[in-house]
Amino acid sequence: MTTNIVPQRGRPRKFDPIEAITIAQRLFHEKGYDAVSVSDLTKALGINPPSFYAAFGSKGELYAKVLDRYAATGAIPLREILGASPSLAEGLAEVLVEAARYYASDPTATGCLVLEGTRCDDFQAREAACGFHQAAQQFIRNAIAERHPDKADSVADFVCTTMAGLSASARHGQSMERLVATAQLAGGVLVQALPVN
Repeated sequence: MTTNIVPQRGRPRKFDPIEAITIAQRLFHEKGYDAVSVSDLTKALGINPPSFYAAFGSKGELYAKVLDRYAATGAIPLREILGASPSLAEGLAEVLVEAARYYASDPTATGCLVLEGTRCDDFQAREAACGFHQAAQQFIRNAIAERHPDKADSVADFVCTTMAGLSASARHGQSMERLVATAQLAGGVLVQALPVN
């Protein structure tokens, strides 16, 4: 007597939304929001489109979750750097150097996820990225205003514009060494602009 034994399949892998957000973050950072399709996401996550939409709602909503994760775990730690520095100027200079290093540390995911997201074509995603960018700008401005209220706007603009330039230059392939050198030059300007009171 012959018996056909049908092999039992293993349990399907359980969908992990935290892992999915991590994978999506990598894709968005590598390619930019506009270049990542829902098809790219479902393939990378190993799910079908209905499951994707059930889990995240839309590509834009997933991107918002990615930005939340990035702000909590991957963004430049402004509060920590400024809090640990002996002077505001040195702290802001260190923020720029840290940004330069971070933006070029992974050759497949260069630049700042938030800053690059502020230029995407999708309105919802662009607004989400702009919200995080504006919050960081305001934090920097407030830190400057506490000690140098008359220079808060101009110095905050200088710092944020420099960070945007570092991100864009990293995206265009500039080396970490050159980015750090630029950040250090900008840091020298900050030391002159914000003398210790």
